[in-house]
Amino acid sequence: MQHFKTLSAYLDYLELPPPEHPMISVFSAIGDGFLPCPKESSPPITNDCYTISFKKIVKGDLNYGRTKYDFTNGALFFISPRQVLQWDSSVIFERKGFSINFHEDFLKGTELAHQIKKYGFFSYTVNEALHLSPKEEKLMESIVENIHMEYHNNQDEFSKEIIISQLSTLLKYANRFYERQFVNRKELSNDLLEQFNEQLEGYFKSGELREKGIPGIEQIAASLSVSQRYLSDTLKKETGKTSTEHLQFYLIDEAKNVLLNPNKTIAEVAYELGFEYPAYFSRLFKKKEGISPTAYREKYSMN
Repeated sequence: MQHFKTLSAYLDYLELPPPEHPMISVFSAIGDGFLPCPKESSPPITNDCYTISFKKIVKGDLNYGRTKYDFTNGALFFISPRQVLQWDSSVIFERKGFSINFHEDFLKGTELAHQIKKYGFFSYTVNEALHLSPKEEKLMESIVENIHMEYHNNQDEFSKEIIISQLSTLLKYANRFYERQFVNRKELSNDLLEQFNEQLEGYFKSGELREKGIPGIEQIAASLSVSQRYLSDTLKKETGKTSTEHLQFYLIDEAKNVLLNPNKTIAEVAYELGFEYPAYFSRLFKKKEGISPTAYREKYSMN
């Protein structure tokens, strides 16, 4: 897989104009302009850059996770360094919008270098774009226009600080709008929890827990066609519990049923539920239920 270590090499590969600064490029079609078109298709590639891009679809469909989204009002994409990128010529985007690309080293020594890692939307890749209302779109465009203007000015000792300040503001608004999007997609979130539990139920019934151990959250997320970060963020937002907590809740709930079989030892129950170490199972059970597996068995076997 081809990897691009510099912004210039990455833009050259995309067949886009070279950057005016070695660490950042800004393309904006706000107003009457047009965005330059990147190459039509590409096999999987990676690079060391962040990308923030706003596009509107003209032709074709894009599927994000399990849902086909309407791109009429445009979608804001966030891509972080070393994510695998691949596209083909079936989707055509309008040449309006904006695209900001900056090397991860552009942020070194700034507060944003730490803040940007906390924004979950950079981890969603193609699973969750941000869909903007017309009002939100205008707000984001005004910030990008400030960045664009500073980028094309004669850059001086203040330029980087100003651009990073504007980038920080843009990302804070994006975070706010993502929160709105999560709230508005409660029905999908609930459906995601239902499918999460269905995956675990199928895994349990198949006997794979005993054979392969407890599935990782990344494995479950992949089976649902969403990213691990998106799965956890969505469940946390709507239920107050992370994907790991939901997994543990499911395992403890199943353990309660198995524990009522007096012919199985606590160790056998742990192994049946995919725990490699019975002691860890006992600690987790007590942490969640307040009593040990043995005490639970004794208490409810008498009822």
